[in-house]
Amino acid sequence: MKRIGITGQNGFVGSHLYNTLGLRPEDFKRVDFQKEYFDSPEKMDEFVKQCDVIVHLAAMNRHPDPEIIYNSNVELVKKLAASLDRTESKAHILFSSSSQEERDNLYGKSKKEGREILAAWAEKAGGKFTGMIIPNVFGPFGKPNYNSFVATFCHKLTHGETPVIDNDGEVKLIYVGELVQNIISQVDAGVSKDLYEVPHTSVNKVSEVLAKLENYKELYFENGEVPVLESKFDLNLFNTFRCYFDIKNHYPVKFTQHTDPRGAFVEVIRLGIGGQCSFSTTVPGITRGNHFHTRKIERFAVIKGKALIQLRKIDTDEVLDFYLDGTEPAYVDMPIWYTHNIKNIGEEELYTIFWINEPFNPEDADTYFVEV
Repeated sequence: MKRIGITGQNGFVGSHLYNTLGLRPEDFKRVDFQKEYFDSPEKMDEFVKQCDVIVHLAAMNRHPDPEIIYNSNVELVKKLAASLDRTESKAHILFSSSSQEERDNLYGKSKKEGREILAAWAEKAGGKFTGMIIPNVFGPFGKPNYNSFVATFCHKLTHGETPVIDNDGEVKLIYVGELVQNIISQVDAGVSKDLYEVPHTSVNKVSEVLAKLENYKELYFENGEVPVLESKFDLNLFNTFRCYFDIKNHYPVKFTQHTDPRGAFVEVIRLGIGGQCSFSTTVPGITRGNHFHTRKIERFAVIKGKALIQLRKIDTDEVLDFYLDGTEPAYVDMPIWYTHNIKNIGEEELYTIFWINEPFNPEDADTYFVEV
């Protein structure tokens, strides 16, 4: 078992890496890191001593003054290197650098210098070092106007604002989940690489990405229709988009009922893709679920009885409660990385229709059981 610490563990990439490592408890022990450790040599040393692997992600990406970005990022690396020296560590250090290394800006310069400092430490101390050159990263929970133009577009489209394209160039992108798997593969390999270029997984014009997101807004955000997703990039972009909803106020979404003397007709889901649809009855007091997915799209639709659907993002304590009643059929969709359940809180059987975008595969279930 490797003991892994992540500087910047609460950041965009860091939180995804931390949570994904948690899916392999038999292989990895996560050593918690707090940004305050950088200001305390004693706490920094205590952290470093516990780690077989340190992934250095902590960095400043944006600030009105580029000098502050440069000084901050270089200083963070120097503090880590000093602690590695003091503790005589032989850890494997993975450093997150950027494709901006070769550009004429202080952010890129700070990344290149940071990589060179840690490479020099590894050569002198006999440690291992992997300097990762990372392309543009997008994915769920990135900060708008900070981490990615994708985050900015998603936030604006789901919060009544209009995105603006500043420069419609081609962008090499990697989904944060793909990046995390790439990092973990380097940890598993345990081999030094002073310069390792993480391969991008798609190339897109900014306007093409925006057009897809605008389509998701019209079809899914406004009308509940799951769009055609022709590629892995489309699925990752759609799952990213879904995580920028104001979930508390968006769900539950009531269905449109068509009634006549025979009864009522309700369209549960309109699809541009297939998947698996199932039906369940649940007796009073019983709870189903308590699991989360990292890629699957799932809808719970209550058509009879009373239900409480609960969601909780797995690295937070806030539980979102949604009350549904079959007298007004409604649905809640499950964002990725949110553990969820459904409980019959009524006095009669609960009838629920479940839809998920891929048939269940026990060899690759993408289902992780965690209590809400």
